[in-house]
Amino acid sequence: MAADSIPVAPLSIWEPVHLGTDELGRRVEVTLAERNMLIGGEPGGGKSVALQLIVAHGALSADCRLILIDGKRVELGLWRDCAERFIGPSIDEAIDTLHWLQAQIDQRTDELLARQLRKITPGLGWPVYLVPVDEVAYYSATVGTPVAQKEFNACNRDIVARGRAPGIIPVEATQRPSADIIPTSLRDLFGYRWAFRCSTEASSDTILGHGWASMGYSATEIDPKARGVGWLRAEEGIPRRVKAAYLTDEDIIHLAAWAAQARATHADHPADQAGGTVIPLHSKGDAA
Repeated sequence: MAADSIPVAPLSIWEPVHLGTDELGRRVEVTLAERNMLIGGEPGGGKSVALQLIVAHGALSADCRLILIDGKRVELGLWRDCAERFIGPSIDEAIDTLHWLQAQIDQRTDELLARQLRKITPGLGWPVYLVPVDEVAYYSATVGTPVAQKEFNACNRDIVARGRAPGIIPVEATQRPSADIIPTSLRDLFGYRWAFRCSTEASSDTILGHGWASMGYSATEIDPKARGVGWLRAEEGIPRRVKAAYLTDEDIIHLAAWAAQARATHADHPADQAGGTVIPLHSKGDAA
């Protein structure tokens, strides 16, 4: 599909996100608002493809703010002009951004309590923060000192645990979500799981949850040539075999340019305000 022929229309983060099709050719969608997702599998299995679909929906949603964290920079880098913050290989910047998100959670929680509300709703007009992290293991177990990695993991767990009600959506991807990469106490907090091809049933269960492989839902059985195919455990609660939709680089460049222009044009969108209280939206270069 040529870039100039791609239909582009504004979306909402509260609307279902299109992820692909199931084995019967039915459209597969999930609602990510008030949710979070863990994506895992072997290199080349489809994790980045899945992440691009979610980021695209967020970028095209006027009521969504993107916080992109990508140690490799190239996976999410094409969307950087759409993001409030784009974090590359610096673990210190990643930790600063997580601290900033924790402050947003605290501020929003105080505002919800003042309004006698338990969670954010579309009617409030507050922007939702979508926080994709590509290859979380880069920050949690590869770069930086053990102290910095521990700080990253602690902050990350807090955001996943507390982010749902105030409108923070973490979506994290990794090749190997074992305990040394994503601690079990964090991994178990993810409501939605998407497992692409894995080399062992233990790895498959680590993504989908314990026991699913023994019930026939094993990502080890996915053909290595079937890129983009994975088991998605989401709203139905039962894993569903899904073929992810695919955005080419040309598609992404076109969509990202359109989204960035739309965001620049509507910088003072009403979604930036919560009643009479301004919910601060810091620019890309702001400190935490």
